[in-house]
Parts: sequence; C-alpha cells; structure tokens
Amino acid sequence: MSNIEKSGTYRLGDRMVKRLGYGAMQLAGKGVFGPPKDRDQAIAVLRQAIEAGVDHIDTSDFYGPHITNQIIHEALHPYPDDLTIVTKVGAKRGPDGSWPAAFSPQELTSAIHDNLRNLGLEQIQVVNLRVIYGLHGPKEGPIEEQIHALAELQRQGLIRHIGISNATPQQIATARQIVEIVCVQNMYNIAQRADDALIDDLARDGIAYVPFFPLGGFTPLQSSTLSDVAAKLGATPMQVALAWLLKRSPNILLIPGTSSPSHLEENLAAAELELPEEVLVELNAIAA
Repeated sequence: MSNIEKSGTYRLGDRMVKRLGYGAMQLAGKGVFGPPKDRDQAIAVLRQAIEAGVDHIDTSDFYGPHITNQIIHEALHPYPDDLTIVTKVGAKRGPDGSWPAAFSPQELTSAIHDNLRNLGLEQIQVVNLRVIYGLHGPKEGPIEEQIHALAELQRQGLIRHIGISNATPQQIATARQIVEIVCVQNMYNIAQRADDALIDDLARDGIAYVPFFPLGGFTPLQSSTLSDVAAKLGATPMQVALAWLLKRSPNILLIPGTSSPSHLEENLAAAELELPEEVLVELNAIAA
C-alpha cells in the first residue's frame, strides 16, 4: 500500500488531516442510489483506506440515501480518534433517484439528525452546506437563513465546524460574515479552473479547499493529453490528476472515491507521484 504521508497535511477545522482522503459517494448503488452490488466489498474498501492511513472521509446521508453512512458505521465504528468525517446537507433523494433540494432550516436540521443517527455520532466534525441553486455548478442565491440554521446546530453541539459546497465567491463571503467557514468544496480540476483565484484567497486565510470530480468536464482532446502524460510517467490519468491537485496549492484536500480495493490503492499512490516541471507545463496548458 502506498505511503500517503507524502501527500502532506493541512488543517481542517481544529484537526490536521492528510491531504489525500477518501470520498464515500461510490459506496452506494448505481447512481448513488440504493444498496451496493457488494456490501462486503464496500466495507472492506473503507477498512483498507483506514489501514492505509486515510484520516478524512467525505460522505452524506443523501448518498443511498442513508446507505453509505450506514456502511461507514458498520465498517469503522467505533471510529479511530484521528478520523475526521465530513458530511453535507442541502439535498435529499426522491423515490426515483432524483436529487431535490432540502434547503429549508427544518430540512437541514432533520438531515443533521439523520447523519448523526446513521453514522453513530454525537457530533459531526464538519458539515458542508450544499448550495442548490445551480445543478452543474455554483449559482448566486441567498444562503443566510441556511447558514444561520447550521450555526444554531453548532451552538447546540451537534456540529463542530461548518463548510460550504457548490458555492460562489459571494456566497462564501456571505457565509464567512455569519460563521467561521473551515472548508469550501467545489468542482475543480486540471480542465475546470474557474476557482483558481478563490483557492489562492482561501489559502491565504488558512481555509481548506476540497475539489470534487478530479476528472470531470474533460473533452476527448484534454483526456488525450492527460493520458499521454500518464503513459510517460507510468501512472494512471487519475493519479496524474490527483498529483496535479496536490501540487496546485497546499490548502487542497483530496477526496477521490471508489468502491474497488485496487482502485483505492492506485488513488492513494498518487501521493508518491512526482510531476517534473515540463509535465506541469503540459498539464497547465489543458485549461488554457
């Protein structure tokens, strides 16, 4: 198994976590809905991640729904003292597998209690508000009421820290005026770099940035460039994409997800992948 210590660490709330973590979304069934094809393998992958040194797991109770958190509980509870579990609220699942918003204060409160119950926790370390105005990326819309609702749950001791996901810079600034924000979770990768300035601003303030979909939004031409670089380095495209993100900024925390033990091992090995300067130039040109 790879040495993920080489990914480095960064502060997430009041904890230091390794910069290479694990995203649990793929532990549910197809379309992140219903039970997995192989529950025993899902449990094994989680335990393999912890044994490899992963100390940051990203999840949500709307994965499944409920199923992913129940699998995490079965696999890992009682949790290691150094494990940071991060969840998100703001949506739910329809009976047809749709993703309707669940954005009212009452729905957010209910979602927190669902996460606590299914994870077997008395307090969630970090909760991200998933902003729902844009389906395929951040879009402006009011969030004050929702942030105040999470802040009240924080005062009650049910949440330790608050983050925000799928958010615009203005929404992030608004949230930070109400409560301390410890992380931002948006789509970002080699090809999708709209958040470049935001990442640098957050880094200056010591706030973690957690990109999702490290291979999302690529055209065939871009994929070809990434594949060519990966072949030159004797790596997979995903490993190169993750290594580039680690190199991009020290406040970036990664949460690649998989339900495959071999893919998990490959993903974690990205911590050991060195990207020569000429390769970085080639990769940086993808977004241009």
